[in-house]
Amino acid sequence: LSKIQDYFSSIAETQDYSCTIRNPGKEEVFNMDVAYSEQAAVLLKGTFLTESRRSKDGNALTKFKIPKGRLGVTRIGDLSTQDMKKIPTLALIELTALCDVLGFELKRNKAAKLKATEKRLFGVPLNTLLENDQKLLPNTKVPLLLQALLSCLEKRGLETEGILRVSGSQTRIKSLEQKLERDFYTGLFHWDEVHQNDVSGLLKRFIRELPAPLLTAEYLPAFAAVQNIPDLKQRLQALNLLILILPEPNRNTLKALLEFLSKVVARENSNKMNLWNVSTVMAPNLFMHKGLPNKIPEGKEKQLAEGAADVVRLMIHYQDLLWTVSSFLVTQVRKLNESNSKRYQFYDKRIKNLLRKIHADKDKVEKNQAEPSKIVKVHASLLLKDSLEVHLNNATRVADVLRQFQKNLCQNGWNIVNTVNLRKCNNSMECTNLLLYEVGGNIGERCLDPDTYLLDLYHINPHAEWIIKQNPSYPRMF
Repeated sequence: LSKIQDYFSSIAETQDYSCTIRNPGKEEVFNMDVAYSEQAAVLLKGTFLTESRRSKDGNALTKFKIPKGRLGVTRIGDLSTQDMKKIPTLALIELTALCDVLGFELKRNKAAKLKATEKRLFGVPLNTLLENDQKLLPNTKVPLLLQALLSCLEKRGLETEGILRVSGSQTRIKSLEQKLERDFYTGLFHWDEVHQNDVSGLLKRFIRELPAPLLTAEYLPAFAAVQNIPDLKQRLQALNLLILILPEPNRNTLKALLEFLSKVVARENSNKMNLWNVSTVMAPNLFMHKGLPNKIPEGKEKQLAEGAADVVRLMIHYQDLLWTVSSFLVTQVRKLNESNSKRYQFYDKRIKNLLRKIHADKDKVEKNQAEPSKIVKVHASLLLKDSLEVHLNNATRVADVLRQFQKNLCQNGWNIVNTVNLRKCNNSMECTNLLLYEVGGNIGERCLDPDTYLLDLYHINPHAEWIIKQNPSYPRMF
């Protein structure tokens, strides 16, 4: 264990590490419409693209573009909790299929048994931390301590040379940990008095001392094994599925951490911390855990250290892609919801035959696109008493509906119920803080991409309601 820790430290400043890239600087399509395992099967019939391993520059990494289909792109936060609970099982099935096609063994540990602790912050399970934090702030999704550490570093540490790499004083860090345990929730802890390198030490200590790894004890071996997949796109596909499998607290915490690390990399000119430096510094905190056995074969320290850093590098650089829910998984969620709803129907034989005929006719109509237009109602009950009638055609997108909503709001004198969530600009109401949601039918709830074509969505889910709501991440205007 000490050997690999030493190697992580030594390679953080190495200048000749070779990270896997292909077609540097070019943009490739990242297809999320077709199951990854099916794509891999097709690729294996040909040959893998030759990949160069001679650059650690993040700017030279292959750029991937997710093509927006007619139904738009779905991010993890776009789906309801009800629908997201179905995703991990579906993602695990797909990951298993992908590994089978590639000939890789999907290794999993048994879930770790967490010991009780008298501490309130460090060494405390994520779920326990969040339960305590939610007593203060009900909708907390990322531990308040981690938020405070990241906020402090963003305000005063991003410009510090060697931030994350240069260690703070271990004596001061231990003392700060004790003070935080005592004063954090009282609001008496003064962050302005803490040295930035000590804060980065506290950040790494917080992640390292979680009772279970942030990537979970169960799937940590799978994350580590991603480095062995020869094709970059397939490595990202595997990482995408693994992130979807993570429990929600772990996934939200990892996202907050990766977003911060990308900000560190963006200030490389000031802090001298490029993507490779940040990855090698953070990798041991994510991939090494005192509660798990570390059986490292003799002479494999370098390979394992570089591989772990490579996986962290991919998670930082491609995080926007990795936090996307593939459309083929969303389709599977719709099918599951349809199957569940059918279980509660009354299946008299004559009614069953009639329903079969109705569905057959409906499918025929949809396939032939015999309905080139449709008038639907869009609701905004939290804002207005009125609903918006929208005429859909093949070119109508979500962005068009929101613009129409804004136009009617401004020109037609609608009866506004609540103006708190709207803001005024040049004496007119703006709807930049509003989103359109698909609710019900074969989906629990889904926030719609502005480029979603609504007639196509109607054909996929004709029984859904469309509701305009406030963007939860947008600041309220009082």
